[in-house]
Amino acid sequence: MSGSKLSEDSNARRAEGATDHALGLTVHSLPEPGQALAEDARRTRAGRWKLLALFLVTAAPVVASYFTYYVIRPEGRRNFGELVEPQRPLPEVLGLDLDGRTHKLPELKGQWLLVSVGSGHCGEACVQQLYFQRQLRESLGKEKERLDRVWLISDTLPVAAPLLPGLQEATVLRVPADELARWLAPASGHDIGEHLYLVDPLGNWMMRFPANMDIAGAAKAKRDLERLLRASSSWDKAGR
Repeated sequence: MSGSKLSEDSNARRAEGATDHALGLTVHSLPEPGQALAEDARRTRAGRWKLLALFLVTAAPVVASYFTYYVIRPEGRRNFGELVEPQRPLPEVLGLDLDGRTHKLPELKGQWLLVSVGSGHCGEACVQQLYFQRQLRESLGKEKERLDRVWLISDTLPVAAPLLPGLQEATVLRVPADELARWLAPASGHDIGEHLYLVDPLGNWMMRFPANMDIAGAAKAKRDLERLLRASSSWDKAGR
């Protein structure tokens, strides 16, 4: 009887085994080398387009403000200041403040700059230039914090004590005359110290006001400054 039982168990196992299935394996083909290269190139192009789009979004306000001011000008409107083309970036030169500390001129980027140039002696015309420079900034009201006064002294002569109180809110740097001459340029027939110069927040000298400014000229220069500040208000804020 035991042999019969073993035979039955063996037959049952064979019957169960007949229903088992082999383990299935799926083999995926590898991509061809050409396909892989094409996919890499597509991803690279997509990444470049994303970077370009990001740049355009960032630069758009700057481009738009300059386009508005330089290109879309209402008929009959004239600038008092002369636009400088091509614009000239702040040079990589060093200046000394009145305490003898060294500063790089490009450190002034990030603000509109109203620049005057002159000897440390600062005669009568120089004093008047500094006065108009200070008054122009003050006349801008709450927008004045977007404009810095800069006096670049072209020699080593000492600054007269009576001038110092009026320079407390100005940046004063001594810069060699030859370095200044390679960056700023006066109108034909005039000296470099006879003008006020305007530098944009990107660090580009972009406008020169007429020589030997008077009260009427200062009023016209103020209108130019107000237009530029309005045109750049979407991207330029006070402070660096």
